[in-house]
Amino acid sequence: MTETLFKLPEIPTVPVQGETAGYPVGRIFCVGRNYAAHAAEMGVEVDRESPFYFTKSPANMVLTGAQVPYPQGTENFHYEMELALAIGAPLFNASPEQARAAIYGYGCALDMTRRDLQIRERQKQRPWDLGKDVENGTVLGPLTRTADWGGPTGQRIFLTVNSETRQDATLDELIWSVEEILCHLSGYYHLRPGDLILTGTPAGVGPVLGGDTIGGGIDGLAPISLTLTAPD
Repeated sequence: MTETLFKLPEIPTVPVQGETAGYPVGRIFCVGRNYAAHAAEMGVEVDRESPFYFTKSPANMVLTGAQVPYPQGTENFHYEMELALAIGAPLFNASPEQARAAIYGYGCALDMTRRDLQIRERQKQRPWDLGKDVENGTVLGPLTRTADWGGPTGQRIFLTVNSETRQDATLDELIWSVEEILCHLSGYYHLRPGDLILTGTPAGVGPVLGGDTIGGGIDGLAPISLTLTAPD
């Protein structure tokens, strides 16, 4: 192995229900506008021809229960509750059957977003990185293996801020199913174990402030929480 000039952080991992070993995260793909009501509240059209994606860095992820500072550079920091799926086998140009077989497990996730920066960059036809790839901005709960949950079949997905419900929908409102997402995405990437895909957020997104506590859940999966402190 080639000697390196400095030591990199360890590969981030997500706990797995019933396992002592964690799931190592290599890449995080996110599906945009995968609930029609959310697209409408953002004032944009749903692209029903194909899903589209953005990425978030694993270096910016934290686990459920974290307390993190309100991020710099924004005055409109939003929550987005999402279903995450974890890949457990190589996948390329997949069929629906191959896609289903490659899903290791599922979990709850928060895609925290500097909404003002995202909208500003979108209006200038620039990438969304400043709005989306926020330090501490991907929050992950423990994974549940597919065999122990079965996959999305209309379960409730919800989010609260300071115990007040803000998002409340069902997974059958997904425009693109998990199989359709994986078949499409695997036409562009060799997906592999360690890849996480966040499948989009339902309507009801909104801002949070320092001092707020966010909670979320999906029926049958481990819940998720995040507490924001005052800015650094």
